[in-house]
Amino acid sequence: MIPFNKPPCVGSEEHYVKQALKSNKLSGDGPFGQKCQSWFEANLPARKALLTPSCTAALEMAALLIDIQPGDEVIMPSYTFVSTANAFVLRGAKIVFVDIRPDTMNIDETLIEAEITERTRAIVPVHYAGVSCEMDTIMAIASRHKLYVIEDAAQGMMSYYNGQALGTIGHMGTFSFHETKNYTSGGEGGLIIINDERFAERAEIIREKGTNRSQFFRGMVDKYQWIDVGSSHLPSELQAAYLWGQLESAQKINEARLSAWMFYDNKLHPLVDEGCIELASIPPGCTHNAHMFYLKTADLEERTALLEHLKLRGILAVFHYVPLHTAKAGLDYGRFHRVDRFTTSESERLVRLPLWFGIDEKSQQKVIDAIFEFYQ
Repeated sequence: MIPFNKPPCVGSEEHYVKQALKSNKLSGDGPFGQKCQSWFEANLPARKALLTPSCTAALEMAALLIDIQPGDEVIMPSYTFVSTANAFVLRGAKIVFVDIRPDTMNIDETLIEAEITERTRAIVPVHYAGVSCEMDTIMAIASRHKLYVIEDAAQGMMSYYNGQALGTIGHMGTFSFHETKNYTSGGEGGLIIINDERFAERAEIIREKGTNRSQFFRGMVDKYQWIDVGSSHLPSELQAAYLWGQLESAQKINEARLSAWMFYDNKLHPLVDEGCIELASIPPGCTHNAHMFYLKTADLEERTALLEHLKLRGILAVFHYVPLHTAKAGLDYGRFHRVDRFTTSESERLVRLPLWFGIDEKSQQKVIDAIFEFYQ
């Protein structure tokens, strides 16, 4: 069986985890946690980077930081993971779903402004497959209407928009280090990037159960106390140690994934020329990170048949999100007023192929051969 995913591992993670185990610091913000955060601040670069237990936690922090209140509205695509919406629904917000662009599966930036009302507080662009949304347009809209922009860059580490790292363009950015992502902190993990200085100090407080504990450990206050709302949003030092091993090899991982992505792209293009499938489009100015390789079939029936064909040949390929606005909770907590022109129809055509750090060309060729066999 060729699996869909294998969590990335470069070999040094075990060494660093053992170091952390032998230390006297296993809870959050230990030496490895500080190293990781400094790496992000230097390499993205970012004004402030804070590790979290998950991207879900990072999004929930963002919702608190912009003070979402019941009745507020937040604009985002329906084609995303449930956490993108849940983080704001938990604060009482109504989600306004906007249709996607079929070329990138990202939010259609030309439809956003028409959905803005006096209750709109934020726009949450989701960089699908590590390919950037049209951020210049989105930031201009946000500026005109005095809205916050929270980038859901869960899949976007080491991706860029006009030379600027995803997650560093909006007021805040969030990332995932789940085992299916390009870099992992041992199964789960996340990161929030603070790009607006107004939120930097409060982000530390919310992350530390609503206390100024971080300032206390830096010697800025003589005791720490409860001063705001918050929760426990610190990952363990073991997670940070695992992640540090991967960050040391971040470029190596990125280059390997891009090479595997290009192998698929080159080999499958004859099927594009024959009109059998469509492949992902990378707009000018976007530098992606090969987070995933997907193709699109003609329709849902063909996709179902292709997935079954691959499964019978020992290949685990998968489809992705069921649009949130079609789910029970999506109907309860959100609305999709405009025509669903592409969100559902495009999502029903999408097939994700096996791709991970270390996949060999022999395995990829087996996948490719099976796809050609299907269409022949």
